[in-house]
Amino acid sequence: MAQDLPPQGGYEPRNIPARGFRPGYYIVGMIAVMSWGWYKYIKGVRELNELGREKMWSRIHLIPLLQAETDRDQVRRYWADQDREQELLGKKTKVYHSDRYGILGSVRKADVRHHPE
Repeated sequence: MAQDLPPQGGYEPRNIPARGFRPGYYIVGMIAVMSWGWYKYIKGVRELNELGREKMWSRIHLIPLLQAETDRDQVRRYWADQDREQELLGKKTKVYHSDRYGILGSVRKADVRHHPE
């Protein structure tokens, strides 16, 4: 059996267009999409940095308020402990012989709150 061969002189040339766009258009499109993505990413990072800075400053400004609240609670607990101790023992007791080492030794009771003795 004879093998199929091309005709004498070859096939006639055909004009078959390439599918899709030119490669340059794909490269330009990819560069555009990547540039837009980087722009959004950098914008988001700056926004996150600003939110973090805002959170830090809000915490810094709240510290005195929280410290004052903690101090008031500590004083309230101290006076409640003193009242409970006097109720149980019937007299005011001291750990030391002077108020030199006390927590509120240098603070008068009238300065903290009105507390009956």
